[in-house]
Amino acid sequence: MHNFKAIQSVPTAKDFIDIVLSKTQRGTPTVVHNGWAIQRIRQFYMRKVKFTQSNWHDKLSQILEDFPKVDDVHPFYADLMNVLYDKDHYKLALGQLNMCRNLIDRICQDYVRLLKYGDSLYRCKQLKRAALGRMCTLMKRQGPSLAYLEQVRQHMSRLPSIDPNTRTLLVCGYPNVGKSSFMNKVTRADVEVQPYAFTTKSLYVGHTDYKYLRWQVIDTPGILDRPLEERNTIEMQSITALAHLRAAVLYIVDISEQCGFTIAQQATLFHSIKPLFANKPVVIVANKTDVVKMEDLPAESRALIDEMSVEARKISSGGTLMGPNDAEQTLITMSTLTEDGISAVKQLACDRLLSSRVEVKLKGKRVGDIVSRIHVAMPKARDSMARPPVIPPGVAAARARRDAGEKRRTEKDLQEEQGGAGVYNGDLRKLYDLKDPAWKYDIMPEIIDGKNILDFVDPDIDARLEALEREEAALAEAAAQAGDDMDDDGELDEDERATLDKICHKKKKMVAEHRRKKSAGNNSAPMPRAVDPERSRTKERMTRELGELGLDASAAAERAARSQSRRGRSLVRKRGRSAAEEGMAEDQEPKKRIHSSKSRSMSRGRALSTASPGRGLKDTAQSNKAIKMADKAQWKLGRGAKKGEADRHIPDLKPKHLFSGKRPRGTTDRR
Repeated sequence: MHNFKAIQSVPTAKDFIDIVLSKTQRGTPTVVHNGWAIQRIRQFYMRKVKFTQSNWHDKLSQILEDFPKVDDVHPFYADLMNVLYDKDHYKLALGQLNMCRNLIDRICQDYVRLLKYGDSLYRCKQLKRAALGRMCTLMKRQGPSLAYLEQVRQHMSRLPSIDPNTRTLLVCGYPNVGKSSFMNKVTRADVEVQPYAFTTKSLYVGHTDYKYLRWQVIDTPGILDRPLEERNTIEMQSITALAHLRAAVLYIVDISEQCGFTIAQQATLFHSIKPLFANKPVVIVANKTDVVKMEDLPAESRALIDEMSVEARKISSGGTLMGPNDAEQTLITMSTLTEDGISAVKQLACDRLLSSRVEVKLKGKRVGDIVSRIHVAMPKARDSMARPPVIPPGVAAARARRDAGEKRRTEKDLQEEQGGAGVYNGDLRKLYDLKDPAWKYDIMPEIIDGKNILDFVDPDIDARLEALEREEAALAEAAAQAGDDMDDDGELDEDERATLDKICHKKKKMVAEHRRKKSAGNNSAPMPRAVDPERSRTKERMTRELGELGLDASAAAERAARSQSRRGRSLVRKRGRSAAEEGMAEDQEPKKRIHSSKSRSMSRGRALSTASPGRGLKDTAQSNKAIKMADKAQWKLGRGAKKGEADRHIPDLKPKHLFSGKRPRGTTDRR
């Protein structure tokens, strides 16, 4: 086997040149001076030429090693590659890359020899340039070969991993006879199945298990009955697999003829490709028995199928007929739709392949060496006593119940009997392993905080609860009767009735207002008194409501009136004083005065305190102290010279490590 998925991608010619030249630029020194000794200049350019040549050599060698050689792989893969890619074209592409590698090595040798005699910096540079140019020209000419190899690599990576030497079942036949359907039933593969011919266009591999062994099942494309030279690429893949793989061949026949081909045509195809079945176990599988039974076939069609079965026996036995009981081993029926006979087909094919592989190994030369090293020990009898195998009574009873047809009832059976999933609740207590099985369904104590809850449960709780409910009902009935008596005996006069109506009206209004606020939640903004549309919070309302409650509100009303008049007088006095000051300022001429910092701050404090009486400062001294504290805090903030939000940021547009040239060796000034 060859791992086609491990082949590395092949770049194009342009990318190949860019990769190698870029690596040369990064991997060799880039600075040369005319003042150097000529020997040093020669070594500088010789190093570049040799480095480039080694890169070409390594990369081309990697490509040539990754791709498999046609003569070294298994004949199955060799013929498959010849069918898919044309073996000659494939060899030619690899050979051109090999020749290109040799020419690049030769160019390097020639120009290194010339560089040894370079007498100036200019001539050495031109020789290096010519050497690299010739190498790149050679690689440009390999563009078609590199593109072809990349396409081959992509297709190879999609090929299935087929082991030619493992246990294999090979499914073949006309198109649309049920090969892919059988493959999907017996393996975990998912092959596309459609009701038209040539749905399967390549080899598909699936795996199945039988007798604790892993088996490889290969689904081949359909084959038509025509000469070999007229078959297309799809059919040739099947022919290649049949010719080279040591497998059990399942030739599937559509006896219903729904595939579009008659049984006679399918028999003709079998006889035309039977040389490919040599020394392989062959099984004839009659498919689609759900449409047509074998017993319902015409005599001619049945004779053709029997003839194919006889030929299959001859091929499997090496040209000679086997015993009469072996006729059933080469002909079997199945239906991929109803899955009848699929497991029997798999079992028959696997058994025949196992026996065939054993026979081949027994005929080999290595068997004698292995058998000579095997010793079979036969125990000798100690005495005349018979010692039959001992079967435990429980096992014997279970076997007897099984033979009698008794089936153990599972939890799923109980679930279906008692309502299905979601309704049935499984009984877990029946699985308890206790000293006394009678304890399984005892009431288990429930423990909380280290105490048994059952100790605090009154067993007569239901009777007491019922008595309490009767007592409450009697008290409620007595209270209702007493209320009726009070309504009948006490009559309200007109004033009391009016007061009661007012109370009820106010209560309803308060309940409605509370419900409105509760429904609105926090979405309604609080309304200030100045814009209260209803002017609900007034002096008159307070006097009226307190009077209705029997309280004298005159003192509270007078106090509210005095505070309101005092606030109005202070506002008038303030407005008048500010107007008078403005008039005095207009009459007086401005004077120039020189103030110290202290006087400026004091005057500013006085101005603030005078113009803003509501700032919360008691007097001018307190205001000046606040100004000094603010100035000191501002000075401390700027003392650290830290960058703030108002500072302008100028980014470094040319960082040194990105825009400076390559540092010469030995200098660490930048650090």
